[in-house]
Amino acid sequence: MARAARVAWILGLSRCALAEGPRTRPWTPVSAQSWAGFTRAAAGSPGPAVGKGSPRLLGAAALALGGALGLYHTVRWHLRAQDLRAERSAAQLSSSSHLQLTLYQYKTCPFCSKVRAFLDFHSLPYQVVEVNPVRRTEIKFSSYRKVPILVAQEGDSLQQLNDSSVIISALKTYLVSGQPLEEIITYYPPMKAMNDQGKEVTEFCNKYWLMLGEKEAQQMYGGKEARTEEMKWRQWADDWLVHLISPNVYRTPTEALASFDYIVREGKFGVVEATMAKYVGAAAMYLISKRLKSRHHLQDDVRVDLYEAANKWVTAVGTDRPFMGGQKPNLADLAVYGVLRVMEGLEAFEDLMRHSRIRPWYLRMEQAIEEAPSVLSCRG
Repeated sequence: MARAARVAWILGLSRCALAEGPRTRPWTPVSAQSWAGFTRAAAGSPGPAVGKGSPRLLGAAALALGGALGLYHTVRWHLRAQDLRAERSAAQLSSSSHLQLTLYQYKTCPFCSKVRAFLDFHSLPYQVVEVNPVRRTEIKFSSYRKVPILVAQEGDSLQQLNDSSVIISALKTYLVSGQPLEEIITYYPPMKAMNDQGKEVTEFCNKYWLMLGEKEAQQMYGGKEARTEEMKWRQWADDWLVHLISPNVYRTPTEALASFDYIVREGKFGVVEATMAKYVGAAAMYLISKRLKSRHHLQDDVRVDLYEAANKWVTAVGTDRPFMGGQKPNLADLAVYGVLRVMEGLEAFEDLMRHSRIRPWYLRMEQAIEEAPSVLSCRG
């Protein structure tokens, strides 16, 4: 079973299912006040209070330090903003043809799917490298061992971006402001922290915040409320929605086997690895999904939590706009769509479309991405 658990962990879904510590209650959108400063944008999910000197308290202190670093970098950027805008013409800011992107991924990972949805919607050409989930030789160049990893080449500058939300925020900042990507990455410093299990993890500060000047932010959002809403629901997708995927696609032995059949077909496996992943991995993840249900305090029927999450999202979007972003999807729309898309073709997805109110919004998202200008993406 230890071998089976390793196979399950390396399939990309383990990061989605096991990355965070236990929750005390379902995720609740944070208030506008808690988003007032962007140093709070990457705050962790709620949990029980702990004693002074605990690993969790040390982790919080580390994140606070990271927020201060992000604040420093942002203030520095504001001082340079006018010079940067003068250096780049409007045509340069809207063009990304000189940016070469390579995405290292597991196709069935929700975090990787989020990044692909962003890249496709924004018509950014990129190459896909499917990582072998057993050997992971494709990312041996990186000390950061999770996916997605995005390698971006801009002229002679080669940058590695880690964490799906950092990748999206950094690229969106680049597209809107035209700042050099090398500079933008410094606004999202990685910080080491301790999770609830006492394990050291890497967190990224400010990862839901776009580093824009006031005029750029006003043109993009129209007001602070829209910006706050986008960040809030992007975090919801990472902190809550993602953790409903594994318990639902591995809900029964039959569903677990069907899920791993899809993973094997879409992933990069050798013959022996594929067989082990399909049968041993399916059994392991079926058992692990039960633990996840307890960890995240899900209901006995995990489908109910999935339907409730989908309906909560639809309610937040409302009936007077097609997307949370208004007439076109914003980053929150793309995040939710990317997470849910990995279930397509599985029983959980069909149930979600039938028993929740999300289908019309989901179909509009499909159409919006399909109608984006054609992009060149290839598999490596």
